[in-house]
Amino acid sequence: MTAVDTKAARQRLIVDLLGRHPVRSQNELAALLLAEGVQTTASTLSRDLVELDAVRVRHGEDGLVYAVPGEGGDRTPRPAKDNAGGHAKLARIVRELLVTAEASANLVVMRTPPGAAQYFASAIDHAAPGDVLGTIAGDDTVLLICRDPDGGAAVVDRFTTLAGAAKETS
Repeated sequence: MTAVDTKAARQRLIVDLLGRHPVRSQNELAALLLAEGVQTTASTLSRDLVELDAVRVRHGEDGLVYAVPGEGGDRTPRPAKDNAGGHAKLARIVRELLVTAEASANLVVMRTPPGAAQYFASAIDHAAPGDVLGTIAGDDTVLLICRDPDGGAAVVDRFTTLAGAAKETS
């Protein structure tokens, strides 16, 4: 991945990392950022955490870890969680919203009911499947870009299996 050197990109990466890893210190967070190709100073990282409203919360065996408020109406800071919850949520959303899925090389076009594509794409992004580079959503259509140049058909198979629907590939 090529890291974009902007404040917004860095802060988005921080939110993503805090959602995936139990981070106990700013040094741990700096190391995770460096592993993603983003080098930052302690003072910049400290300012970013303040701007993101990050707080330290108790998280089971991990002790105190950094957490940022969730998106939408529930702004309660949530510590990192295993991605099993994200995958279970994605499976439920796929069953409810996937109308059709069609592949062409590394692109997948998925149709949803009107108005549901943004929500559907967000669920895919939060589940962070490793073979998906990213999503773009309209009103009732999600474009999914796969990492593998010929990976679209496999992604369609996986999503249609989750949905229990017939697949359309080309």
